[in-house]
Amino acid sequence: QVQLVESGGGLVQPGGSLRLSCTPSGSIFDFYAMGWYRQAPGKQRELVASITNSGRTNYLDSVAGRFTIFRDNAKNTVYLQMHSLKPGDTAVYYCNALTITTGKREDYWGQGTQVTVSS
Repeated sequence: QVQLVESGGGLVQPGGSLRLSCTPSGSIFDFYAMGWYRQAPGKQRELVASITNSGRTNYLDSVAGRFTIFRDNAKNTVYLQMHSLKPGDTAVYYCNALTITTGKREDYWGQGTQVTVSS
């Protein structure tokens, strides 16, 4: 059973920064991609950023240029560095790991970490 351990959420003022981390129970290279989703109250979960095992990244338009997803292979951890945070970034952030085999997609989820941007 895959486990994803997240950390790094918290309360930050607008314009501030936070870094989220996600470490899987296996290797980060066991997955086709890893990423971060978020869900705000009353809204659907949305993909914020992802990184494939080949290093290709993808960002939600509203966070591009402010957030960076990267991995530390030695620490077997994927990070989401968030700068210039806005109140609209407030949400529960979930780490996601994706495997794709012939005809089958499997998603694994972390427990979620709260990010609150408020003065």
